[in-house]
Formats: sequence, structure tokens, C-alpha cells
Amino acid sequence: MHIDIITLVMYLIILVIALTIHEFCHAWAGHLLGDVTAKQHGRLTLNPLAHIDPLTTLLLPIGLIMLGSPVVFGAARPVPFNPYAVRYDKWGVVLVAIAGPLSNLAMAVVVGLYLRFVPISGIYGQFLLQFVIVNLAFFIFNMIPFPPLDGSRVLYAIAPASIRDIMDRIENYGIVVVFVFILFLFPLITPFITRSVQFLLNLIVGGSVGL
Repeated sequence: MHIDIITLVMYLIILVIALTIHEFCHAWAGHLLGDVTAKQHGRLTLNPLAHIDPLTTLLLPIGLIMLGSPVVFGAARPVPFNPYAVRYDKWGVVLVAIAGPLSNLAMAVVVGLYLRFVPISGIYGQFLLQFVIVNLAFFIFNMIPFPPLDGSRVLYAIAPASIRDIMDRIENYGIVVVFVFILFLFPLITPFITRSVQFLLNLIVGGSVGL
């Protein structure tokens, strides 16, 4: 698949913006709920340098783009937080977790509605459309209830103890689990993510927009 340098740079700019706001919203939600951990670690900021990771923010999406993946995503450095410091116990943890994906959905909706009512073409229009697509993909992917993705926190709050124990053991492997997920499970869920992104994209932007 041929990818020109402009398209590659465009994707990377979108990823950095989307991931920075995603992680900032985790930090902001935790701060609002009484946890100062993110602030103490310098993560309560919109400065991308505080959040990006060279491997998962830059090299991973570049690799997916070069391989022609229909879904391009990346990850930033997780925002640290103390689940025992936030208000509302396990539901406070859920609010911190979903703040990131919901920020991606909000960005997609705002920009998507702008595209719907303001006709734009050229590289600027392409950039905004890809911005919507990437943020929708981040929202859907991160809400999958598999550790350490954000959606797992929602499942964790309502799951029985036996399921929580399994999820704890999975999450203990950290970045290893992420790469196993990408290598073995991601290809299986890519059609679901693609169809979901397409559905939401058409719903927000209007008409029939191809990925």
C-alpha cells in the first residue's frame, strides 16, 4: 500500500491530538474525583510530550499504516491514578476510565457535525474526516471490555469476584497483554470495529461516507 508523506504526517498529527486529549481527560476526571496522582506525575496537562510514547504512539500506528490496516490506532503512556483515592469507589474508577474514550467520541461528534453542515474539500477536509474516523476507532476500541483497555473497568465494576480475579491476572502482564491482543485478537475484531466506525461515521456526518 502506497502512503505518501503528507498522509503519514496527517495521521500522526491526528493521533497525537487524539491521544493527548484522551489521556488528559483521564487525568482531569481523576483530579475532579479527588485523586492528585496524575497531577503529581505531571500528567494533568495538554502538553503532548507528557503523554506520548515513541513505540505505541508513533511506531505502532506507522506500522499499521504501512501494512494497510483498515483501522489505525495507537496508545499513549497510561495516566497513573489511585483507585482508592477517587470518590464513589468503583464507580469513580469507571468514570475515570471512560473519560478518555468519551473525549474521543466528543471530538468525533463535534468535528463530524462541522463536516456535515460546512462543505469542505481538499487536504483540510480529508484531515477533518480522518480525525473523525480515528477518534471513533479509539472510542470503540478502548471500550472493549478486555484488560487493560478502558472498557474493562466498566466490566470490572459489575463482574463477579471470579471474573475480576481473571481480569487482575491478565492486567498484571501489562504491555505484554497489549501486544498479544494486537497480534492475535485484533485481526478478529477489526471487522467489528470497521463496521461500527462506518455506522457512527454515517450517523454523524450524514449520507454514506466510505472508510
